Amino acid sequence: MTSGDNFHTADELQWFKEIFDTYYDSIRSYAWYKTGNTELADDIVQEVFLKLWQIRHKTTPNTIKSLLYTIATNLIKSHYRHLNVVYRFEKKKKESDEESGQMSADESIRTEEFQAELETTLAQMPESARIPLMMNRLENLTYEEIAQRLGISIKAVEKRMSIALKFLREKIEYRI
Repeated sequence: MTSGDNFHTADELQWFKEIFDTYYDSIRSYAWYKTGNTELADDIVQEVFLKLWQIRHKTTPNTIKSLLYTIATNLIKSHYRHLNVVYRFEKKKKESDEESGQMSADESIRTEEFQAELETTLAQMPESARIPLMMNRLENLTYEEIAQRLGISIKAVEKRMSIALKFLREKIEYRI
């Protein structure tokens, strides 16, 4: 960091304050709608504005709103990817703790291949199906809790879960 990085003009501060005051509530509502978690929404909106500040010299006034929503969406997706990694790690750890002996080399390779295939399949899955699936499987949320967090009906959650599970079965049917 150069010494010039610590300095900013009053115009920059005013610009940022106006953007913050204009969009904070809507970005926070969006993050809460997507996550259903107030603390997570607060963290995400804070990170959104931090990232905006970091790239303030590269922004244009007519793209601010879409930029903020894009940053928020990417942070939410990143959060769920992180949850997926944590889930896989904990699952592997639990499995290894439960095993009395070592996995054979073939079993280890098959497990790694399956994990890679599962990750690829989840990445290809439509977001509308993937998010409820991750909330159910990783956060152990009920359909009712998912419906509340996403602001949709329980029937919609059931439909999305059905789509997600069908997608998984079709893509990795020989493994399930």
